[in-house]
Formats: sequence, C-alpha cells, structure tokens
Amino acid sequence: MIDDPMDRIAAALERMAPAPLQAPDFDAASAFVWHTGPDRLEPVHQISRVPLKLLVGNDRSRDTLLANTTQFAKGLPANNALLWGARGMGKSSLVKAVHGAVQADYPQLKIVELQREDLPSVGRLLNLLRAAPGRFLLYCDDLSFGHDDSHYKSLKAVLDGGIEGRPENVVLYATSNRRHLMPRDMIENERQSGINPAEAVEEKVSLSDRFGLWLGFHPCDQDQYLAMIRGYCDAYGVTIDDASLRTEAIEWQATRGARSGRVAWQYFVDLAGRSGVTL
Repeated sequence: MIDDPMDRIAAALERMAPAPLQAPDFDAASAFVWHTGPDRLEPVHQISRVPLKLLVGNDRSRDTLLANTTQFAKGLPANNALLWGARGMGKSSLVKAVHGAVQADYPQLKIVELQREDLPSVGRLLNLLRAAPGRFLLYCDDLSFGHDDSHYKSLKAVLDGGIEGRPENVVLYATSNRRHLMPRDMIENERQSGINPAEAVEEKVSLSDRFGLWLGFHPCDQDQYLAMIRGYCDAYGVTIDDASLRTEAIEWQATRGARSGRVAWQYFVDLAGRSGVTL
C-alpha cells in the first residue's frame, strides 16, 4: 500500500498515461492494420486479394492507379487517390491488387489500413509513419460522412497535413460509394437550410477535391460480368463451356438482384467448389 500522497498521485498518473507507441518491425510484413486503445500497428501476414490481371472492366482506373503507386514506391511525387462509385465493382480489390503488384518490385512499399472510426487518431499514426523506413499506402475503405460527423476534419490532416505537411513517405488511397463523401440529400438539405447556402457544405464537399486522383467505378454490363467470370475460370483452371457458364452466371445474378464484380466472384467461388478446385 502506498501511503505518501505524492507517491499515490505519481502511480495514478502512470496508470492514466498511455504507454509509449512502439514502432513495429516493418520488415516483418508488407501490410499492417492500425488499432487504437492502445495505439498499435498489427502486421498482416496474408492479405486477401486477387491478382491484378484478373481485375477487368476498369482498365483505365487500373493503369492510372498502378502508375501513381509505382511513382510513389520509387520515391517520386504521387497523388492521394479517391476510388468512388458503384458497390461491388472492385474498388478495394484494386487497391490491394495494385499494392501487391508494385510491392513485388519495391519491397519498401507497405499498406496500412485505417478504419473510418479511427480517423481521429490519424495524427498519431502519421507521426509514427513519418519517422519509419519505407513508403506507406494509407488505405481507408468505404469512407463517407453523415450529418453531424466531424471525422472529416481528421481526414484533412492526411490530405493537407497542416503546417507540417503530409509525410513525404505517406499517400492516402480511399474508397467510397459517394463521389463527394457525403449523401446527396445531405448536401442539398444543408445548401437549402444554411445561412449562406453557397458555402454551407463547401468544407465537407471540398474534401474530395483534395484527392489528386478521382477514379470512377460504374456498374458493369452483361458482357463485362461474364468476362470477369471467364477470366477467373482460366486463371484457376476451372473448366466449363460458354453456354453453361452464361446460363448459370445469369441465373446466379438474378437470384442476387445485382450484377457486379463481387457477384461475379461469388458465383465463381460456388463454381470452383462444385468443380473441386481450391482457390
């Protein structure tokens, strides 16, 4: 038992103060996930991704992001990128596949996943990465902001960096279903109800303008949908004739009520399982 009041105060302060943030062994993995409470970077030793060559239907976005990432890995200037558009069309898959393709030639390129709810801690993460060896893709999936959401202010620290600037060895890749990172009805409501309608949502909407690259993803047509599945079959050695593939894939699509890259992959997983092929 501690009797001295000063000793008790000192002990209480030690319990309240967070432990110093320890940098992980960045050579131990090519991917990390940022966690808070306490702050730490957890290595990811096996990344869930498909080869870049299997992502078809968005060739221009693929080539643009690949070139930007390669520049960054080489230590050259590169832009933050916002991948926006239709659900299930491969936005997050492209980020992970591009990282894998570039990292094979440039091992110093790491990817760090940041959850949207952890955005307020991004300043601490940037300070850690600023002093770390290597190049870091800071990846935030399914990014969007709603009413009374102040997390967007933390995002500005990544995009603008304040007086210190964004770390030279960090670039942000974010995916979102919304081009302006907020619902259209929210934009219209705030414009109509604001004291100055022209500026009511400018601060939030302008966040998307701070991304140097905007890469749009749109719903696929039937031919693209079938081409995706055929590409998976060829890559993994699954044999099926074109007529059967078309019939089954369209029926699968109908039961899902949607046609997208995600639905194409889900059908292929089922097909591979029935064919006795491991993925």
